Amino acid sequence: MNSNPASTTTPNGGAGATEVAPASSPTFSPLYQQIKALITQGLESGEWKPGEIIPSEVELAARYKVSQGTVRKAIDELAADNLLVRRQGKGTFVATHNEDRVQFRFLRLLPEDGDAHPHVSRLLECRRLRAPAEIARQLDLKPADPVVLIKRLLQFDGETTVFDEIWLPGAVFRGLTAERLAEYKGPLYAMFETEFGTRMIRASEKIRAVAADAAVAELLNVAPGFPLLSVERVSYTYGDRPVEVRRGWYVTTGYYYQNDLS
Repeated sequence: MNSNPASTTTPNGGAGATEVAPASSPTFSPLYQQIKALITQGLESGEWKPGEIIPSEVELAARYKVSQGTVRKAIDELAADNLLVRRQGKGTFVATHNEDRVQFRFLRLLPEDGDAHPHVSRLLECRRLRAPAEIARQLDLKPADPVVLIKRLLQFDGETTVFDEIWLPGAVFRGLTAERLAEYKGPLYAMFETEFGTRMIRASEKIRAVAADAAVAELLNVAPGFPLLSVERVSYTYGDRPVEVRRGWYVTTGYYYQNDLS
């Protein structure tokens, strides 16, 4: 007789996801979450690439040997997580940073009219160097591992509004150069996704008010000591792996920082 009273099986491929663990089991997870994890594995492995349609709910239900309702609930959560996008009458697609609806997902500075205005990016610097200790810690790297440092300005309606300092793991972004950044015309995260296979799926931010030091003030065309919004962000890809540290300084004259809580 099996001494283990509960087991949970989540096989890959065409096998089903079998839920037999009681709710009291510490390893128990609802069946739809197991299906969500299996679909996420497909996204992470590249089985379904950004912008591509995924199989229908009926097809996925047959593949995983669960009900269509279970698949629908898993897809609902993945859509809420901005990993999938439902399109009425067309199906469900893998989300991509090239879409208009998500281009401003991580850029939360909005003008007073509440509309997201197009911006122009001006590259200041892109170079490889050894990771400073704090950046290595945040990116889960070893001290002095290679990183890529990008510095850029964002202009809204002709006004310089944001100075960004972006740190990326060198091993993941091997081959990223100033020339490639200058040639690419889309959003930065879309480039990371399409050319380096790295999709940013969530971020953690620290926001505080700061006074502009002389160097930042000169870049943003404000006086030293001018009040700025400082945003420190760590962005993560699948598996909760940190793949970007971003430090931004924002001029908020005529702007506000939008943050939706749920």
